[in-house]
Amino acid sequence: MDIQQLSKQYTVRHLSPEDATMVYEILRNHTIFYRYHPPLVTVESILDDMKALPPNKSYEDKHYIGFFQDTALLAVMDLIENYPRQKTAMIGFFAVNTDFQGRGLGSAILGEVLPVLARLGFEKARLGIDKGNPQSRAFWTKNGFQWTGEEYPNDFSSYLMMEQELQGFKEI
Repeated sequence: MDIQQLSKQYTVRHLSPEDATMVYEILRNHTIFYRYHPPLVTVESILDDMKALPPNKSYEDKHYIGFFQDTALLAVMDLIENYPRQKTAMIGFFAVNTDFQGRGLGSAILGEVLPVLARLGFEKARLGIDKGNPQSRAFWTKNGFQWTGEEYPNDFSSYLMMEQELQGFKEI
């Protein structure tokens, strides 16, 4: 996947371990997220996330990316191709810099990413939200994702799986 295609408005690039402190500065302000998804973020946990792979996936399938305006990191996304099944793009993580939240930036980025995924042949976008997190559920529902009915327990609560069909985005 050519990640540059994911946005016409912002510069998109893979984030590296050298970017972990910059990512930390954004994520540490996501207090609502970490209330439902402990423990609190650290630079070390970011480095672990950058390397984390789901079963049977390779680093060629993983895109831990940043959306930049000039040198400012606006958002971070962990995107896995063809997971958990073929033609599904898994958004493992998506966070907008809190300095820019509430202005439609996250929705605008998704509004660019989802049509590109559709044009690349993906049929669904999928993600998990933390059960009970009203901010996450409201954001993803507003952006067209629906709960699949799947719930997977974890160490602190459970993940609720959400998906969106991408068929309608091909024409955009």
